[in-house]
Amino acid sequence: MFKQVFTSALIAGLAAGALAALLQFTFVVPLLMEGELYEFSDRVHFREGQIGSPRLAPEIWGELPRHFGTFGSNLVTYTGFALIMVAAFLLAQKFGKRIDARTGMIWGLAGFLAVNLAPAFGLPPELPGTASAGLIARQTWWLFAALGTVSGVALLGFGRNLGTALLGTVAIAAPQLVGAPHLDAYYGVAPPELATLYAVRSIGVAAVAWVAMGWLAGFLWEKSEG
Repeated sequence: MFKQVFTSALIAGLAAGALAALLQFTFVVPLLMEGELYEFSDRVHFREGQIGSPRLAPEIWGELPRHFGTFGSNLVTYTGFALIMVAAFLLAQKFGKRIDARTGMIWGLAGFLAVNLAPAFGLPPELPGTASAGLIARQTWWLFAALGTVSGVALLGFGRNLGTALLGTVAIAAPQLVGAPHLDAYYGVAPPELATLYAVRSIGVAAVAWVAMGWLAGFLWEKSEG
């Protein structure tokens, strides 16, 4: 059983991490590097007498050691998520739930909702050059949102009555009702259009990676059961 859990998680996590890194290098990293130009004042948005800021496509392959770190961190992160997901598969199976590629994909969507989408509702991914509240406050709220959403999704998915459904809904909504930490005024030196595109693409990449990871983990689990 341990071999089944570990193998499914390792393959699915490494595959999802590699996919996420590839998509990030294609769609997200160029925006990140462009934002850093504004953060370090190499470029200025809306300088006096300037109509707008020209678009720039930085050469991302000029910092390969840094990108190797990004690739490695994706592999480690998604493998960790896959281990948690497959351990949850094991628990769900003990309650009579069937695990296959289709249900794995649904689990992947639930993981994306809890780890990325729900926290992003209050704290979207931030481009360099964007001012924000204190790091500890943001990390604490992110953990609150992620745990609340995980608990809520579990209650909605496995609960058997209206009470657990209501409790699950409250668990998901509570972090958003409390509110994420934000500054009292708007700051930032990066163009808002660039920041918006960065946030949307970051969330989109995470969605694809989570769904692919869930599908593959469920597929491998079903095969090992057979």
